[in-house]
Amino acid sequence: MSIAEFQVYSVEEADAAGGLCAVRCIGGVVRTGQVYAAGDARLGLRDIERHGNRVTSLRAGQAARVRLTGAMTALLTRGQVLTAVPPGGHALADLEAWLATDPPLADEPHPLTLRSHGVSGMQDDALPDGMRLRWGRVALAAVDRTAAWAERHPLDHAIDRAGVRAYLIRQFGPGPGLGGDPAGLCRELLDLIDLTPAQAAAEGLAWRDLPRRRIRHLRRIKLLLNSMAAVRPHLTGAPDTARAVDAWAGVRAVLP
Repeated sequence: MSIAEFQVYSVEEADAAGGLCAVRCIGGVVRTGQVYAAGDARLGLRDIERHGNRVTSLRAGQAARVRLTGAMTALLTRGQVLTAVPPGGHALADLEAWLATDPPLADEPHPLTLRSHGVSGMQDDALPDGMRLRWGRVALAAVDRTAAWAERHPLDHAIDRAGVRAYLIRQFGPGPGLGGDPAGLCRELLDLIDLTPAQAAAEGLAWRDLPRRRIRHLRRIKLLLNSMAAVRPHLTGAPDTARAVDAWAGVRAVLP
């Protein structure tokens, strides 16, 4: 597939947030939500207007007016060619700045792609710890964006967030500026469970006789328990929370 590119005819209006440009697609398919390189800067393509109508894409040879995000829009010149940045080409600082704007879910990188980059970065032991922690925050933001994009079940969203948070705590230890608060994580997860340990164990022992939706619910509880178990060694300063987590220790084995 050709790389998406467009050529600038003119900058019609611009400010610190971005601007409106007349352009022509010269390669690939230009789509709303893509990110384009202008030197070292990154510009987001927010809207496309063609013949007075809003469209979502342009093909080679088609001209349109596009609204870009990014202060560099004001410095674009006639004839300048902008090339779409592939998902793997986004630098950490660019992604952090982009996420700070709360971009629409349709913008690239796609939530699932962003999540893949975030998780990969936080697990890369060749990187400094500080950078891995920053990638972890990108991963958490991607989990939230994925949940909104896919309209995920609230417990599935909580499971995904807990998995990232538990990993950061295990790898970098508890505390502000490190992996986070293990006791706070466990309390949040315990609040999401609508059964007592005894009730969950009773249902778990007979899970094959339960309806499918109930089996799914028990599986979600088990995944929440997995994250709590992962950070249990870091609960030495929270005895009440530790006891609450320990009450579930024997239940995981009987859940589906």
